[in-house]
Amino acid sequence: MTPTREEAFTILKEYNKNEALIRHALAVEAVMVHFAELFEEDKEKWAIIGLVHDLDYEMYPEEHCKRVEEILTERNWPKDYIRAIVSHGWKICSDVEPIERMEKVLYTIDELTGLIAATALMRPSRSILDTEIKSVKKKWKQKGFAAGVNREVIEEGASMLGLELNTIIEETIKGMQKVAENIGLKGDL
Repeated sequence: MTPTREEAFTILKEYNKNEALIRHALAVEAVMVHFAELFEEDKEKWAIIGLVHDLDYEMYPEEHCKRVEEILTERNWPKDYIRAIVSHGWKICSDVEPIERMEKVLYTIDELTGLIAATALMRPSRSILDTEIKSVKKKWKQKGFAAGVNREVIEEGASMLGLELNTIIEETIKGMQKVAENIGLKGDL
């Protein structure tokens, strides 16, 4: 059984009512699609995995990355989809190491989308559309800013991918820009 985007979104909404979490899921989905395009990978698969990566977070925060495995296994989702989703919590709430490129991208950009979104909201325009790498890097250095974002995970993920941090930030911004309105970051532009 290969899940469709529609099925994935339905399950996401079943387990998540918080609009901020849904916007985060949409942001991660868009960035995963963007990276799939860059790497010439399966965009639909990457999108679905990005969309449901935090499926269990709202209802089961203490069991994050564990409950999602049960939920999706019961629904006969492919094992590689489930493994990729569980691996995004490596060293935080999962012992499944990201091995595949798709898993490494998800591991890296999950935290990064939060930092970029917070940076965009601090801009006068409150928009991702004019957010630049230098703005994100400036906020990166301020440990109190978006303090919940694990910068070490992002750095480790970039290293695992063999990409410069600036490149990861730039491409993540581009992915988020494609869905600016849907993720509440169109701002005044």
